[in-house]
Formats: sequence, structure tokens, C-alpha cells
Amino acid sequence: MEPFLNRTALLLGDETMERLANTSVIIFGVGGVGSWCAESLVRSGICHLTIVDADTVSITNVNRQAMATANTVGLVKVEAMKQRLLEINPHAEINAIQEIFSADTADRFGLQDYDYVVDAIDSLKDKLELILCCTHKTSDGPVFFSSMGAALKVDPTQVRVSEFWEVDGCPLAAMLRRRMRRQKRFPERRFKCVWSPEVLPNLGHPEEPEPDAIIRKAQINGTTAHITAIFGFTLAGLILTTVSSS
Repeated sequence: MEPFLNRTALLLGDETMERLANTSVIIFGVGGVGSWCAESLVRSGICHLTIVDADTVSITNVNRQAMATANTVGLVKVEAMKQRLLEINPHAEINAIQEIFSADTADRFGLQDYDYVVDAIDSLKDKLELILCCTHKTSDGPVFFSSMGAALKVDPTQVRVSEFWEVDGCPLAAMLRRRMRRQKRFPERRFKCVWSPEVLPNLGHPEEPEPDAIIRKAQINGTTAHITAIFGFTLAGLILTTVSSS
């Protein structure tokens, strides 16, 4: 066990630390939520982590994404994140994939090879595909956790965890459910989400997209570092508590 994990081991015990070291996780989306989830997992003892994102670091990412700094603007997000994670634990196995998860690419990721899948995708269409892929009833594959919308929020006390169909007040969850009903395609297994019912208005001027940015969201909304980080840390915490209790 790495020496930097001593305090974690003091709390969780050696047996749990061994399970964490042997647990494999894949995170889709390495933005404001996914980047902090990845960092928390590696700082907690996860050694086998795959991160998936097709985008590059933008100056507008610096306000909330773990790997985004003035020095990483323009770099591939997953590569910048991988470098940061290896600076935390040089012995971790970090697989960085610069690609979009979609219905066309789903088979490339080998989801059955992982213990946990984390959804931190912004795109509604691709998010729906990942949810349906990971919650097929006949699947005995990985445990699945999902982040709902983390934008337009500032109150940390409203962040919570619920089963997907019990999420009430989140516009992203509502849009997903409407699309599921329209397409008559539904999750066949229950799964937990991190979400908040808070929805604030944008008070500033709309952001102009970067010329080379991959824009797959219907709208760009304001975000804050502490909320996106809390979402990411909570997803990591769900994995830790599940591993600890297994």
C-alpha cells in the first residue's frame, strides 16, 4: 500500500484498502463532476481507473475542473487528468481514452470488465445510451452511478443521493425520463444518482463557445467549483462505501 494512503487505511482498514486497490472503475465525462470523482478515487486507493472524454481543456473549464489550469488549456482533457492522477499515485494504472460514448461506440469500452461505471456525461442523448447500457436487466455487470445536472446551483446543502425515479426537481432527470417515455426505452435495473433540486437563473451574459470545442449540450449554463466537486466527491463516496460494505 502506498504511504500516502495511511490515513485512509486507518479509517477503513487493510482489508478494504486491498479491495479498493483491486477495484476497477471507468468514468465517462471528465469535466466538473467526473474530474473530481477521478481524483477522489485515486486519493482513496483506487489503482485501476479508466477516464473517457473527447474534449480538450478550455479556459472556461478552469473555474471548476480538477485538471484545468492556465498551463493545461488546449491539452486533451483525459491526458491532462491522467498526468494529475499519476502525480498523486505514480503506480496507479490510468487508462485515458479520448472518445465520446454513444450508441455507435458503446461496444468499444468493454463495460463488463469493470466493477463500477460512473456517468458524468453532459450530452442528453449519450447519457441516456450509457444509462440504458448499464442497467440492462440481464446484465450482471458493473455497479452503475450517475450524476444529474450540476449547473445552476450554489447551495451545497441541497446535494443529495436518490434512486433515479425518485429524483424530483432536476431538469436533466426530467428530460431523460421524457425521452425514455417517448422512445419506450427504460432502465431495467434501479440505480442511484447524485442530484440537487436547486435551479437558479443565469445572471450573466451567455458564454461564447470555444472555436474547437465539442458542444453536445442543448444549453451552456453557469457552474461553480464547489457544487461540481461535491457531486464528483459524492459519486466517489458511493463507490467507497459500496466497496467497504461488500
